[in-house]
Amino acid sequence: MGKPTGFLEFKKEYLQKIEPKERVKNYKEFEKPFPEAIAKDQGARCMDCGIPFCHGDTGCPVDNLIPEFNDFVYRGRWKEAWENLSKTNNFPEFTGRLCPAPCESACTLGIIEPPVSIKSIERTIIDRAWEEGWVIPQPPVSKSGKKVAVVGSGPAGLAAGQQLARAGHTVTIFEKNDRIGGLLRYGIPDFKMEKRHIDRRMKQMEAEGVTFKTNVNVGVDITAKQLLADFDAVVLACGSEVPRDLPVEGRNSKGVYFAMEFLSKNNKHVAGDAIEIINAKDKHVIVIGGGDTGSDCVGTSNRHGAKSVTQIELFPEPPKERDVSTPWPLYPKMFRTSTSHEEGVNRKWAVSTMGFKSNEKGELTSIYGSEVKEENGKFNPVPGTEFEWPADLVFLAMGFVNPVKEGLLADLQKEGLELDGRGNVKADFGTKPGSFATSVPKVYACGDVRRGQSLIVWAISEGRKCADQVHHFLMQEVEA
Repeated sequence: MGKPTGFLEFKKEYLQKIEPKERVKNYKEFEKPFPEAIAKDQGARCMDCGIPFCHGDTGCPVDNLIPEFNDFVYRGRWKEAWENLSKTNNFPEFTGRLCPAPCESACTLGIIEPPVSIKSIERTIIDRAWEEGWVIPQPPVSKSGKKVAVVGSGPAGLAAGQQLARAGHTVTIFEKNDRIGGLLRYGIPDFKMEKRHIDRRMKQMEAEGVTFKTNVNVGVDITAKQLLADFDAVVLACGSEVPRDLPVEGRNSKGVYFAMEFLSKNNKHVAGDAIEIINAKDKHVIVIGGGDTGSDCVGTSNRHGAKSVTQIELFPEPPKERDVSTPWPLYPKMFRTSTSHEEGVNRKWAVSTMGFKSNEKGELTSIYGSEVKEENGKFNPVPGTEFEWPADLVFLAMGFVNPVKEGLLADLQKEGLELDGRGNVKADFGTKPGSFATSVPKVYACGDVRRGQSLIVWAISEGRKCADQVHHFLMQEVEA
């Protein structure tokens, strides 16, 4: 453990941030890792709670050994902290920036005090590891002779690919976009995670034997039959990309976009591509959806110089403290303010959009609706609360419903691929739960394509666990 009395002596610290009015001037990351002395004190707050709920079912999905790396940080044993962290997490620089930290929600200290700064300590460890040159390729000692195709280069695909390559298999990762990273690359704004983090992991993985093929849409450019013929195993890690739509009057007005269209174009522009973006400068922006994607739209709109930004949510405003429906150690239902919200936004709750209005050119001019009250699972309009607000741009950020059916999944359905009731790939056909095996022989699935839209930390966890199952399958063939 850390210092036995540390949780009594030290208060929780947060990463230092550049002030909102300054950071909105660019797309650079604006949080800094802990200085060593602060990191040591924060590690000391870990209280040796006997049963650490911060990892396992209630906490970290990748099973980070959190009390152990906290202790190493407290004692100044930074390389050992990195080695400990790298045992369970392929990409802690991703999770240390993007994960909502269910580990902290499950921290025992959080019952009486603000929890241990686990996420910030994780980021500080990995950032130091890169600076010190400790993060190096880990090529396999020997090769199995088996070839694996991974479809999709988001966090699940990257984690699966890296684990399989290190186990000695020849791995090819296919990506339909022009760069590796999936939504890490084109969904997450650079001010939350600069893309250099993906690029250097890609170089590491190439040195470990992974081949990346971009601009290849499997199911269109390569058929499923061809993939099955060319590889000994196939891992589907192609995400859940069909966005939830809002089929109301005026939906086709010019100015109503899915959030990902807005964010992906902006990310390509920030990367230097000559691409026309959806520009929010001097516009009244409405973001429909209160989650992380909606928050990313808020932050990006502010960096464009929007005239106003309003974010609306169908559900009522959550409580300021942990709701009784989500007691410790569960991830709490409660009011949260993101860094993008700090930069300026008008947030409205329990609001339903009834439609959009446009001018004679079909250009969006306003949004209208009313406040709602949830009754028996339905959201009913509240009389007298009708509104109409000016709007030049509306971004639909209401989540994703299922993977894209056309192309690869449609191809594989002809081979016998089964989907679940939500339209995700059904992948539990092995001899025991957690096999990640689909109904098609030697085809596995992990991440959002299997579990539905979820967290980056779950994607990495699923990629690792799926890789383990694929490895056992391939080695059984080798031994046979």
